[in-house]
Order: sequence, then C-alpha cells, then structure tokens
Amino acid sequence: MNNKPTIHVDADACPVKDEILHCASLHEIEVCFVASYKNMMNNPEGKWVYVDADKEAADLYIVNSVKKGDIVVTADIGLAGTLLPKDVYVLSPRGKEYTEENIFMLLDMRYQSAKLRRQGKHTKGPKAFTKEDRICFTNKLMKTLSNFAGN
Repeated sequence: MNNKPTIHVDADACPVKDEILHCASLHEIEVCFVASYKNMMNNPEGKWVYVDADKEAADLYIVNSVKKGDIVVTADIGLAGTLLPKDVYVLSPRGKEYTEENIFMLLDMRYQSAKLRRQGKHTKGPKAFTKEDRICFTNKLMKTLSNFAGN
C-alpha cells in the first residue's frame, strides 16, 4: 500500500512550480498540477490536468481528487477552507500552512476586504512575491515531506 501523499497544485498562478517539482523528486512523491486549459503549457514537467476555464473548475477538480494526507498548494483561502475537513495539508505558495486554527480568521479577513471593495474602498492586494517567500515555501514543503518520510 502506498502511504505517500500526492501533491496537488492549484497551478494557474502558482509561482513555485519548480520548487514543488524539486522537493517532490527528492521524496519520490507524485505531483498533479491542475490548471485551466487557457493556461496550457508546452511540454510541462510533471503530471498536468487541464480543466474548463470556469472560475471554480480547478478547485472542484482538486476537492474531488484529494485523499486524506495529501498536500495541496494554493493561494485560494476558500479552497483551503474546503480541504481542511478532509484532513489535507494545505500550503500557500509563500509557505504559510492553512490550519483549523487560522482558517476562520483568514476567511473573515478575505470577506472584510471584499466587503470594503464592494463599498468602493481601496484595499491593499498581496505584497510582491519575493525570494524570501520562495525560500520559506521550499523549507515548509521539505519539512512537511520529511514528516511523511519519518525524518
């Protein structure tokens, strides 16, 4: 029986695809990138699943494909909130782990920002993705994968 997780990636805007492939190869773990057919790549490395261009198509594919213990990489807080009850590890591309302890606060912050935008008020978007974010993500993913390996 294979107890290794699969890494599922919400790939349309994921800035850490190379890091995911590198970490997964070191631990011999399968990666499944899920993207809209509008973002189809030529000769991509890894397993790619292309879904319809609908807003939630990639999310629905991931939700229906994961199993307990899998890892999902996404910046989508709503998707993270849907996955946590399925006992899935969810990481942001910046290396933040979504947990039962922090997801409600993150969902509320997202809601409050959307509410302000609907009122015509300006809210800050995410800060620019940095080299430090990339390093933080890689370290967190390696630590998570090492836990599966028993290291």
